Amino acid sequence: MVVNMIDLEKSLNNFRKNGFLVSNFQTKEEAVNYLIENLENLTIGFGDSETLKVMNLYERLSLKNQVIDPQNCKSGEGFYEVANKTYGTDIFITSVNGASETGEIVNIDGTGNRIGSSVYGHKKVYFIFGINKIEKDLERAIWRARNIAAPKNAKRLGLHTPCAILGDKCYDCNSKDRICNCINIYLKKMDSTIMEVIIINEVLGF
Repeated sequence: MVVNMIDLEKSLNNFRKNGFLVSNFQTKEEAVNYLIENLENLTIGFGDSETLKVMNLYERLSLKNQVIDPQNCKSGEGFYEVANKTYGTDIFITSVNGASETGEIVNIDGTGNRIGSSVYGHKKVYFIFGINKIEKDLERAIWRARNIAAPKNAKRLGLHTPCAILGDKCYDCNSKDRICNCINIYLKKMDSTIMEVIIINEVLGF
């Protein structure tokens, strides 16, 4: 995967200007260790994320916390039942579908649990993503979320949408499997919540 030519330092500074706490790590293992050191005896909710999955965050953080992850449902539990439990946890952790050098975040959601829980109801929210998610500006970040991240996620989930089948772009479809039902743009940090952006200098997720 080709990583965009972006000014990482400029991006980090712009996220800070927009009110986010910012951490930058060379590797995903460094980021995992940072989270392990700072999160203990807490309830933690996860948003649906391939990035968190490849970091093995559920397994690592579950050693000293109660982690609720819709991707790790216990026997007899369904996705929506587990997703509902992520509301009101001490911490919420998710990734992003797009980010900009100018300091904005873009997420697309089909059911709303990930976006909903990321904007309100927690002491702190972490957005964790690789440098492959960063585009030059907000317009490109939105384009990326719709035309790169969404098709790959739809395919990962085994959905029958044009974007998942063809894998090339968003078709703005009317499929019952459509996951692009809501696009949320985080222009600034939300007033009520501490928000931290963790950028990893690796290609992670979609």
